[in-house]
Amino acid sequence: MPALRPDTIDQLCAIVRDARAEGCLLAIQGGGSKAGFGTPVEATTLDMRGFSGIVDYDPAELVLTVRAGTPLIEVEAALAAQGQMLAFEPWDHGPLFGAAAGSATIGGIVAAGVAGPRRLSAGGARDHLLGFTAVSGKGERFVAGGRVVKNVTGFDLAKLMAGNWGRLAAMTELSLKVLPRPRDRATLAAEGLGAAAAQALMLRALGTSASIAAAAHLPGAPNAGRALTLLRLEGIGPSVDVRCAALIRQFAPDHALQRLPEAEASAGWQAVRTATPLDGPLLWRIQLPASAAASTADWLEANGARWLIDWGGSLLWTDWPGDAATLRDHITAAGGHAALVRAPAETRARIPAQHPREPGVAALEARIRRAFDPDGVFETGRFGEIG
Repeated sequence: MPALRPDTIDQLCAIVRDARAEGCLLAIQGGGSKAGFGTPVEATTLDMRGFSGIVDYDPAELVLTVRAGTPLIEVEAALAAQGQMLAFEPWDHGPLFGAAAGSATIGGIVAAGVAGPRRLSAGGARDHLLGFTAVSGKGERFVAGGRVVKNVTGFDLAKLMAGNWGRLAAMTELSLKVLPRPRDRATLAAEGLGAAAAQALMLRALGTSASIAAAAHLPGAPNAGRALTLLRLEGIGPSVDVRCAALIRQFAPDHALQRLPEAEASAGWQAVRTATPLDGPLLWRIQLPASAAASTADWLEANGARWLIDWGGSLLWTDWPGDAATLRDHITAAGGHAALVRAPAETRARIPAQHPREPGVAALEARIRRAFDPDGVFETGRFGEIG
């Protein structure tokens, strides 16, 4: 089916109203970097890249207003030129699905709730979305939030829009809180730890006054690199140096923390952020209480799965090869949920991408979707939750 690509609000409203009247389904898409996530569906693509460009950027106020179809790389370049950043550390999923980098859009990033290792200290996309303009499934334009950090306007709809994967409305414009880029950073690493020891180290470090920005663990693989537990510190150089030295002293002699060269540290964090060590056809993303990370990692490994840990233990990536229900039952019992991120199309057609919701939660989500999209124009079945 040919894609529809509006570039004005009026065009978008008309497209949605027509789809509603004709009973058509619209699949909202930016650059398509995450098109391999979810059940393959038959729907008309609503290409949002016509809404592109920076609307307003005030570095002094730490606020950026940008159209939803603007490429992430353009947003990050504009911020970097002013010494600022998106603190939740978003990343382009294209290479995860075998595509070239560069197609991810800022609207898609926020809609999918994408965040990297710094989410541990800076929060996720939802915590940085101040306001937005969107078109609902009724074909009506609406605005929520604003363009100032201290804005309060009734219900915080930004929390609903971030991470909903375009199931409520099509965002056309976003206002985001941005932060100064750290002048310096350092990564301390402990080598050769197992899951339990790595988790204990991360939790202990997070409990200190060192202001850990990110904490992760790469278990390594037989004959393919060493296991590294990573702790990132950010700030002004002298402060970073003092905190690194204090942590090294505090953890000795139980753990020999070493400061990694910047090139090695950057490669390690990139591997954590994009789960590149798990390069097989299947990839799962598990969110759970940090206290359950080590036992879950051991269970995965005992069942033939590789894994890595991010967010201080609250996020696990795994290439789990077994039965999906077995994995999800185990993760549910641990208090978490598992999303199928990457798989062949045949597998994605059988296994819903999203972790099954409890009946009460599923019913609440359905009511919220119907409030924004009463006829299910954006309900393509990609996530297996039509209703």
